[in-house]
Amino acid sequence: MKSPKITAKKVLVVEDEPSIRGICQRVLSGKGFEVDLADNGKSAQALINQKEYDFFLVDIRTPAMNGIEFYQWLKSTKPSLTRRVIFTTGDMMHDDIEAFLKQTGRPYLPKPFTPNELLTIVNKAWEAI
Repeated sequence: MKSPKITAKKVLVVEDEPSIRGICQRVLSGKGFEVDLADNGKSAQALINQKEYDFFLVDIRTPAMNGIEFYQWLKSTKPSLTRRVIFTTGDMMHDDIEAFLKQTGRPYLPKPFTPNELLTIVNKAWEAI
């Protein structure tokens, strides 16, 4: 009898800062996640059209297509995936960002964050799916 194949949880990290992308990749890969990287929402769109992901770690401020625009695209094209989004932001001072986060009801991780904070929010998000 064959044992079932266990697959890694697939995460798409959408982050324009190379150092933060690298930290996310190292921390999550080290815990058994399969991690793909995109530097903005446009790049993320292309990856989503090629592959399925269990969840998304999305920076709100990225060039070409920011996290808000990416979330709105996801909501209009693949609405079931919006419950799999975790936002990151270093910009909680703007009322529009705070209002957006409240409106979506999605978890968010303020920058800078520690590896433990990253793992905690990812694990909570995974349990909620």
